[in-house]
Amino acid sequence: MKINIYYGGRGLLDDPTLYVLKKMQNVFTELRVTVERYNIFEYKNSISTLPQTMKDADGIILATTVEWLGIGGFMYQFLDACWLYGDKEKIQSLYMQPVVMSTTYGEREGMTSLENAWEMLGGLPCNGFCGYVEDMVAFEMNKDYSLIIEKKAENLYRTISQKQKGLPTSNQAVKQSVLRTQALELTPQESEQLSKYVSDDSYVKQQKEDIQELASMFKDLLDQSDSEEGPSYILDLESHFVPQNDFSANYLFMIEGQKKPLVIEVSGDSLNCYYGQQEAIDIYAKMTASVMERIISGQMTFQRAFMTGEMTAKGNFKTLRMLDHIFIFE
Repeated sequence: MKINIYYGGRGLLDDPTLYVLKKMQNVFTELRVTVERYNIFEYKNSISTLPQTMKDADGIILATTVEWLGIGGFMYQFLDACWLYGDKEKIQSLYMQPVVMSTTYGEREGMTSLENAWEMLGGLPCNGFCGYVEDMVAFEMNKDYSLIIEKKAENLYRTISQKQKGLPTSNQAVKQSVLRTQALELTPQESEQLSKYVSDDSYVKQQKEDIQELASMFKDLLDQSDSEEGPSYILDLESHFVPQNDFSANYLFMIEGQKKPLVIEVSGDSLNCYYGQQEAIDIYAKMTASVMERIISGQMTFQRAFMTGEMTAKGNFKTLRMLDHIFIFE
C-alpha cells in the first residue's frame, strides 16, 4: 500500500500540521505502508504536474493549515490542477483523508472544503479530522491528542485496505448534472503532457509571444484592408478640390460598403481626406457607393443628392451647400 501526503501549508517550524503529519507517518511506517510527502510550496512553479504523482497511490492525505482565511492558495492551486490535468479515472478510485489544523478560526470549514472538492472531482473521501491549536508545546505534550491522531491514521489504513464504500452524496450528483469541464476531452497521457507544458515558464512565455505576434499581424492586415477600402474617392476629392478663403469645416461620410467613415477636413486652402473617426464634425452624411460615384463622375451634385433623398445629412445646411463649391466635378 502507498499513501501520498500533499501538504499545502507554508512549512513554518511551528506549523501544527507538520507535527500531525509526522505522527501519522510514524504509524504508517509501523504498518509497513509506503509514504511519500509532497510539500506543495516546494513545487510552486510546477503545481500543475503534481496530480500525475497520484498514479501509483492507493490513498492520499490533503493536509493544510488555516492561518487567517481558508485552506490557503497552494492547496487551491493543487485542487485546480487536479480538476484540469488530473486523471479522473484514477481519482475515482482514490481515497482521500483531509487534515486541517488551525491557529485561528475556520478549521471545520477548511476540512469541509477539501471534502467537497474531492467529491466533485469524483474521488472517495474518508473521515478526516481538524483541530485548533493555541499553544504548540501544550498540543505536542498532550497524550490524548497523540492517540487521536494515531487512531485517525489507522482508520485511513483500514478504509483503504478494506476498500470501504460510502453512500452517494449531493456533490456527486451536482458534478454529473451541472458541472462541465471547459477544457478539451483529453486522455490521461495528453493531460500529463499538457500539465508539463503549462508548468514550463519558457514554453508559456513563447506561446504568449507567438499569440501577440499573430494578433499584431492580423491587426496590420485589417488596417491595411481598411486603408485600401476607397482610395479612388480620396484621389478624386483631392484632384477636384477648389480652396475657399476663410472657410473651414469637417465632413464625415458614411458610405455603404466601407468599414470606416470617410472624413474630409477643410481649412482654407488645406484639405485632408482619410478613413477613420473624427469627433469635431460639422456635417454627417450617409449615402450608397453608387451615389458617391455619380457625384464624382459629375452626374450629380451633393445638393441634388440631398434634395432627392439619395443622401441623408445633418448639420448646418449652409456648410452642406459649400460641398459643391469646394469640390467641382465636371
